[in-house]
Amino acid sequence: MIQVKNLTKTFDGFTAVRGFDMNVAEGSIYGLVGVNGSGKTTVIKHLAGVFPPEQGEILINAAPIYDNADNKANMAYVPDDLFFFPRYNLKKLGSFFSEMYKATWDNTRFMELIALLELDPKRQVAKFSKGMQKQAALAVALSTCPKVLLLDEPIDGLDPLVRSRIFKWIIKDVADRKMTVLISSHNLKEMDGICDTVGIVKGGSMLIEQDLDQLKTDMLEKNISEHSPPTLDEIFIHLYETASNEEFRLHSGSVSESGLHTTEGKEGHNNA
Repeated sequence: MIQVKNLTKTFDGFTAVRGFDMNVAEGSIYGLVGVNGSGKTTVIKHLAGVFPPEQGEILINAAPIYDNADNKANMAYVPDDLFFFPRYNLKKLGSFFSEMYKATWDNTRFMELIALLELDPKRQVAKFSKGMQKQAALAVALSTCPKVLLLDEPIDGLDPLVRSRIFKWIIKDVADRKMTVLISSHNLKEMDGICDTVGIVKGGSMLIEQDLDQLKTDMLEKNISEHSPPTLDEIFIHLYETASNEEFRLHSGSVSESGLHTTEGKEGHNNA
């Protein structure tokens, strides 16, 4: 579904992403995790078609995403830094996006989400709190009925009840419509509960990409936790503190000394 091959991006001489590879299967929830500045947002902006690839290739459904209107019409992107038109309330916002996504917009769903999240449709969105603005953005994104949903730090500012409601809706869309979801988040506890696959980013490169259940099974032998299996938090900390990128960049299809599958040379994830 989504393939990133050898992506590199520099900003004013600083390499934000280097030799980055990623494979996301259709109808799955993929968690992209890493510390601040590791390159997660840069990768997501490439996937959304905001940045052109400086080097490498980005494919969605085997087609490039940049300057591809057909691919973008089937995608929704919720960035971490939100922007809303001044004086627009939720009703006007819905009307605006219904024109942009004429083929897929579901206004009944939009109104259901607004009611579920207890948002005032007549209030200016710019005057919402940060958490309420994030809820509004998620409601819009889900109402476009996308085939691909990109979420950059979607949990920030959301209380536990709202997070639960949003994730239940996302999981239902994945099950019912085979929607493909990529989530970048610092909240590894939440990611642990919903992701099928995780990709851990370090220094602008993919450190490890693997099915989450299999990753936990592989890490059991490391005795890194009193929990069985270890949590994603514990796995993330262990890998960041003990591993360098080079340890995971071995031969195609091989397994490193840590027992974890490397990303280099993979042809795709579940035929993505």
